[in-house]
Amino acid sequence: MRYLLDTGILIRLPHRSDPIHEVVRQSLRALTEDNHTFVTSTQNIAEFWNVCTRPASARGGFGLSVDQTRKRLQLLERFITVLREPDSAYKKWKSLLNTYKIQGKQVHDARIASLMGAYRIKRILTLNPDDFDRYKGIEVFTPQDVSVS
Repeated sequence: MRYLLDTGILIRLPHRSDPIHEVVRQSLRALTEDNHTFVTSTQNIAEFWNVCTRPASARGGFGLSVDQTRKRLQLLERFITVLREPDSAYKKWKSLLNTYKIQGKQVHDARIASLMGAYRIKRILTLNPDDFDRYKGIEVFTPQDVSVS
């Protein structure tokens, strides 16, 4: 089964000094051993780039150079398929915004949910399960959920 990897997972995977790097890595290893595969969205990749290149003095920023960030992205792209947004996802996204009365930064999560619906992806691995719990048809997992099972 395919899992969509949310931005928090992508960010921590190549960042070995991150406190939850190891649990993220172990969860992906366990899922791989169970023959699951991984995808992400272009939006998640943009968010990954944003956090990696944001100054370390800014909230959550890693302060990496463009070259360092490019290398980390290349490593991720070796085992994660980056899905392009199909035309059908836009219509689904607008529907989710109205159905769930989405406002503010939650529009980004709705966009990911719409992409998942367009590709019939049922599972997401995220550090922010509350961001996706509202969407019917999406099974939300954290690295800790995978490591425990």
